[in-house]
Amino acid sequence: MSIRRILVTGGAGYIGAHTVRLLLKHGYRVTVVDDLSRGFRHNVESREFHQLHVQQTDELADVLGGHDAVIHFAAYLSVAESMHVPELYFSNNVGGSLSLFTAMLRAGVKHLVFSSTAAVYGIPHVSPILENFPIAPVNTYGQSKAMVETMLKWFDLIHSLRSVCLRYFNACGADPAGGLGEEHDPETHLIPLMLRAVKTGQPMTVFGDDYDTPDGTCIRDYIHVNDLAEAHILAVEALLTGAASDQFNVGTGSGHSVLEMIRAVQEATGRQVPYVIGARREGDPPALVANADKLRRVLGWEPRYKEMRDIISTAWEFERQRK
Repeated sequence: MSIRRILVTGGAGYIGAHTVRLLLKHGYRVTVVDDLSRGFRHNVESREFHQLHVQQTDELADVLGGHDAVIHFAAYLSVAESMHVPELYFSNNVGGSLSLFTAMLRAGVKHLVFSSTAAVYGIPHVSPILENFPIAPVNTYGQSKAMVETMLKWFDLIHSLRSVCLRYFNACGADPAGGLGEEHDPETHLIPLMLRAVKTGQPMTVFGDDYDTPDGTCIRDYIHVNDLAEAHILAVEALLTGAASDQFNVGTGSGHSVLEMIRAVQEATGRQVPYVIGARREGDPPALVANADKLRRVLGWEPRYKEMRDIISTAWEFERQRK
């Protein structure tokens, strides 16, 4: 059997780089495409790398020749930023995806795993969230991902481009093997912000303590990045063996509030997390927790990191090694 070739867009970013590492371990031949506007060249472990923006359709089509599938991570991901410059998110996330799908059709590549988000659900009326819940995003980041999911339904119907959309919750942690972790610029994710507050002594901001939750702070489902990467590989393998297009939640099914996460970080590091209470961020739902039973049942996925302390410890080790 020939070695499968997978192209990963956004493979120099946080989740993309972890997925590339795992693909290589599984014996895939991996091509990374990233414009490096928000990713880092030092994250790219594949020898096949092309510095391209996903809107460079012609160049993408040339690179895609001979590949079996695409995993698409190339998107902007800040909810707060998306609510200030929505045009950036519709141009990059939606326009870039359309360019990629067009290039795939030209190259004859008909299998795609799409990095979607729980933000497509907006403010759900029930928790945990099932895949058949209404798509009703409350921020433009979530809306951009929902629009791409809609495009994929039509590309499947009309062009037989089969896809798996992974709607995941809060990716976190770092590969214990080292060298990869969260280093967004600017950083917007909760755990690295807490760990940097621990390191520097500069208080982090808790955005809102008046939500309709037990302690007033937002509740999220935190999933280790390696577990998330594994879900992408299972999705690719399913598509390559004939699976139909589908959508899956990826999460642990356990929700943790911001204040609970502060206590977990303090337990994992043995140090205090300095913080202040700030105003709510526009577009933040009170609670997002996954029901991932479908992913377990259909693809056989199971998270390996189930304890928050273990997840935080991997992130803390990466953060301590950063300069």
